[in-house]
Amino acid sequence: MAPPSSSSQISPASPLFLREDEIRRGIEMLYFGYGALTRSIDEGLAAQGLGRAHHRALYFISRQPDLTVKDLLRLLAITKQSLGRVLNDLIDRGYIETRVGASDRRQKLLRLSPQGAALEAELFRALREKMAAAYAQAGQGSVTGFWRVLEGLIPEEDRSMVFGLRGG
Repeated sequence: MAPPSSSSQISPASPLFLREDEIRRGIEMLYFGYGALTRSIDEGLAAQGLGRAHHRALYFISRQPDLTVKDLLRLLAITKQSLGRVLNDLIDRGYIETRVGASDRRQKLLRLSPQGAALEAELFRALREKMAAAYAQAGQGSVTGFWRVLEGLIPEEDRSMVFGLRGG
């Protein structure tokens, strides 16, 4: 007897009401949706000679002015070397300003310069348009469900860091 097709199997890790094909569809939608969202700002970044890593740094620094390098490393989940290249580039271009920490002079605190804030706001407008259109099409109940699904993907130990951005 042939095994059941993978499209109808229930994954042992999934809730009983989700079949493997439904989980795969969700993963694919997440990949393609995120790809389309980020492509909406690629041209603006390229015009500045920047990439997505630059944008991610600008975005999170805008959400938490005076963010430490250590905290930005944790948010971005990249190596210190990779972040160093991105930060040096953004600092050299005048998008990010740094200062030493008040209580710990070894800390480097990051904030956007007026030029960096203007660039981040321009990029955010493009992202906001895409997200707002998708949210409007889906309706508030779907948006709330989408948020819950994404929150469920965030490891428990990272949730306070991620949820701390809400007040930014």
